[in-house]
Amino acid sequence: MPPKEIRSISTQGSEQGMARYFFDLINGDGPVRDNEGQEISTREEISREVSRILADIAREEFPDRGKGSISIEVRNEYGQAVFTGHLSFQTRWHDDPEL
Repeated sequence: MPPKEIRSISTQGSEQGMARYFFDLINGDGPVRDNEGQEISTREEISREVSRILADIAREEFPDRGKGSISIEVRNEYGQAVFTGHLSFQTRWHDDPEL
């Protein structure tokens, strides 16, 4: 099955194959708003980009913390939330006496 395309209507009424989406980060440090966005043409591209962002942030932040959670909320060009990805992470040593 081909990827589902995203269509947006410009102010002049003509269809465009790509729309701008914004990827806001929500983590323990609070929200970080994406003000640039990206041009994306399919729902699958949004999902892949959210997965890539979550993996990159987890790789950078979680090893030092041992646990945490991060979310990416995707907004369309009208500011409406259209997709959310969430990742929780926790590690523990089984022989840690403090647990």
